[in-house]
Amino acid sequence: MNDHVLEAKGIVKDFPGVRAVDGVDLCVRRGEVHGLVGENGAGKSTLISILGGVYRPDEGEIYVEGTRVTFDSPLQAARAGIALVHQELSLVPALSVAENLFPNCQPVNRLGSIDTRQMYQQARAMLAMFQATDIDPATPVKHLQVAKQQIVEILKAMALHPKVLILDEPTSSLTNRERERLFANVSTLKASGTSVIFISHHLKEVFDICDQVTILKDGRRICDARVADIDEAFLIRNMVGREILDIYGYEQCCQDAPPLFVADRISRKGEFKDLSFSIRPGEVVGFYGLVGSGRTEVGRAIFGAEPIDAGDLYLDSRKIVVRSPTRAIGLGIGYLTEDRKLQGLYLSKSIRDNVISNHLGDFVFRGLLSNARTDDFARATVRDFSVATPGIEQTLSHLSGGNQQKVLLATWLGIKPRLLVADEPTKGVDIGARSEIYRFLRQLARQGASVMMISSDLLEVLGLSDRVVVMKEGRIAGELNRAEATEERVVALATGVRAVEPAAHVASGGATL
Repeated sequence: MNDHVLEAKGIVKDFPGVRAVDGVDLCVRRGEVHGLVGENGAGKSTLISILGGVYRPDEGEIYVEGTRVTFDSPLQAARAGIALVHQELSLVPALSVAENLFPNCQPVNRLGSIDTRQMYQQARAMLAMFQATDIDPATPVKHLQVAKQQIVEILKAMALHPKVLILDEPTSSLTNRERERLFANVSTLKASGTSVIFISHHLKEVFDICDQVTILKDGRRICDARVADIDEAFLIRNMVGREILDIYGYEQCCQDAPPLFVADRISRKGEFKDLSFSIRPGEVVGFYGLVGSGRTEVGRAIFGAEPIDAGDLYLDSRKIVVRSPTRAIGLGIGYLTEDRKLQGLYLSKSIRDNVISNHLGDFVFRGLLSNARTDDFARATVRDFSVATPGIEQTLSHLSGGNQQKVLLATWLGIKPRLLVADEPTKGVDIGARSEIYRFLRQLARQGASVMMISSDLLEVLGLSDRVVVMKEGRIAGELNRAEATEERVVALATGVRAVEPAAHVASGGATL
């Protein structure tokens, strides 16, 4: 008996100027967690979008439980038992959590009206699966933090009771605890006979949760393998075609230099309070904390997106006042946002338009924007950052997530910042592109700039940072230098679970670096 619940045979999909998927086969067994890995641009998102009814393949066939199917919409795919959770959220911000969990399938009473009480009860039961009982089902989704929106997105797909659940980078915004709950729920689904296609750039997660893995490269299937039979080096070698021995490329900065940037007892009501820290030229300081710790809010405040209420900022020993992003850019402060699609990039515009957008004045000649200068700069950017694209006129929405992230980074490095606030700089990025992004951040530091890196990826924080600032509930819980910083010590400070001795310098209200 054939136990394949989902089969894709010879799938081909072309977009203008590129073949995104080239003759790919994929077989997923019942009750299996099947990993799908590859670099950004390998074809993963396009393939699952075909399986989930977003695109129709140009060639190839799809079978669900042995029956050939064609999907003209995600709704048709869902009715056939295929539920897709995209990396980018698809929630309706103005609707409540409960309304988002049950789109077009709300419980109704005998009169055919929506039974709001029952809908909220079912929503609470589902949220309890993630131990997310602090989320009120009546709350509009737009008022939730990104990590909690991610939970709602995943539960929305699980509410359909699918035969195959496709998860595209589901842990990108989750805390370690939420990630563990997700994996526990995936194991429960697996035991009940549900199959899961799992996409992640965190290769450790593939080994934590997957039974089988398929590797894609340049739109083609490279190989399939049982996870128990391979190691991480095998995945990397087949994904990128080379060994990557040290993705962080750590270089020690000058520890004796005076600070380039100083925050002195800064506060913002309801977000963070009485924070003091500094960053030296050539230094990467990692900021770590659980969701709600205030780390992103601090970065936005420094950039003027949500200005501080109290305290002082200093750059190059001069006191500065930053009340808008425009002022921040003028001072040489850049901010690489964690949400590239909504806050970082103009997706409907070209690569050229994006990379010049935050410093247009550099390309003005005799009062007019010089096409020659903008084109030369954009071509150099594409070359230097290895952006995979047919040309500088390519629309951002047609690039893979990793290439979009490279464009976002290039956009901010283009202003030649003195201080770069990099919030989740490698979110949704494969290991090859991660290595490149780390190299660019280190190169910026070597040129004498300061880098404030905010990340929920603890290994990234430990691997790239000269020092680590740990935040908890809007305050600095402590600081650790590189030699002191370990996973256990950082997590202990972030959670307050136990004291850390003797390495952590625990601060009461703030830590001056």
